[in-house]
Order: sequence, then structure tokens, then C-alpha cells
Amino acid sequence: MVDMAHFAGLVAGKVFTGEYNPIPYAHVVTSTTHKTLRGPRGGLVLCKQEFAEWVDKGCPEILGGPLPHVMAAKAVAFREASRPEFQTYAHKIVENSQALAQGCLDEGLHVLTDGTDNHLLLIDVARTFGLTGRQAESALRASSITLNRNSLPFDTNGPWYTSGLRVGTPATTTLGMGVTEMREIASVIKLVLSQTTPIVNNGKKSLAKYALPANVIDEAQQRVHDLLNRFMLYPELDLELMLSSLTTEAHA
Repeated sequence: MVDMAHFAGLVAGKVFTGEYNPIPYAHVVTSTTHKTLRGPRGGLVLCKQEFAEWVDKGCPEILGGPLPHVMAAKAVAFREASRPEFQTYAHKIVENSQALAQGCLDEGLHVLTDGTDNHLLLIDVARTFGLTGRQAESALRASSITLNRNSLPFDTNGPWYTSGLRVGTPATTTLGMGVTEMREIASVIKLVLSQTTPIVNNGKKSLAKYALPANVIDEAQQRVHDLLNRFMLYPELDLELMLSSLTTEAHA
């Protein structure tokens, strides 16, 4: 049994082939339909024919109410994943991930395994900056970078506060960003983390609270917004006009 929730898109996009593709080998494969597969939030179960009867009993006996719009979205996602363009996208995810890892290394950040072969990389913020993962995560979110803290091997800060950050590139790749933008993101991450300090109360260093100068937040947010203005999620939509219309309707 293999769960390929994180890397299903890399299998569909033929980045993971041969022994890195679990489909020919596993009796049962589970996966989400979001993450690298880039579909709606949901899941799927694949299996060999000999287990089909048992797997099929899972629906509807142990699943919640069906959501037709999510079913339709999954169908769209599967169709996209079967196209050659998706293979280009999947390979670009890894290219960007490796560029981001190298960018972080060049900025002096400690990247576990000195790089990555997939869509994710882990950064040890305790070793380089004396921060917990929770502090680093919160500081970066305040600076308009969304990511999450993550435990590291033999993590002395435990699974809640952690010592690391988990960074991925599927979303930025979907926006159309490339190697140059990954270097800029690494630079912004370094800017924020290098200026973040734990709060100390009564001689004890907090594992959650932190201090970050307002001017650093402003600079980081501006650099992030400059990136997003160049790589808009829905460039065909005039968001300012839409917000203006919503505001007018609300006042009316």
C-alpha cells in the first residue's frame, strides 16, 4: 500500500517514473486530488482488480455525502493531468523547487539534504536563526509568504513548535513563476528570518512569540506584491473594478 498524496502530480506528469512510480508495484494506492495533482480538495483510491470489490464497498458505506461540483472538478483535473502540457508543468515544479533550494543555500539558509528531488524542501531555522518553526512561519506569513512549519529529524522543539519550515513550489509554478522568481523568494525569506528574533520574558526565550521590525515587514510585503502583480492568478479579471462594484453594492 502506498500513499502518494503529495507526489501524485509528479507521477501523472511523468517526473517520477520507473521505480519512483508506485502504480505498477502497489496493491493499493491512495492520494489526494489537490497538491501536485492540482485538482479540488478530495481524494482517490486505486487498487488491483483482486481488491476492487472491497475498495468499492467504501463508497457509500464509509464516506460522507457526495459533492457533485467536486466530482466535476476532479474530472477536469484528471483530464488536465492526462495532457502533455501537464508534464511540462510537473517538470517545472521540480525545476523551481531545486532553484528555490539552491537560492536558499546561496542565502546561507540550511536546507536539509542540500537540495530536493521533488516539489518540497525543508529549511532548518533553528540552526541558522535560533528560531522555532512556529516563529518563522508566523513571521513569514506576516510578510505575505504562506507556508507552514515542519518537524525535522530528531527535532528538539517537538512536533508543535518544530525547528523547520516546509516550502513547496506547485502554487508559484501554476502562476507562471520560474527560476528568477525562486531566487527572489529565497532572498525575501532570508530578509525576514534574519531580522526575526524570539521574545524573551523573565530570561526565558519564547517558542511562539517573536519580534520583527515593521520596516522589514513592509519591504518583504512590497517585494511579494511586486511578484504577484507580475504573475496574477486571474489576469483576465479586473479585481479593483470588482471590489469597487462590491463596495458600491454594499453601500447601496
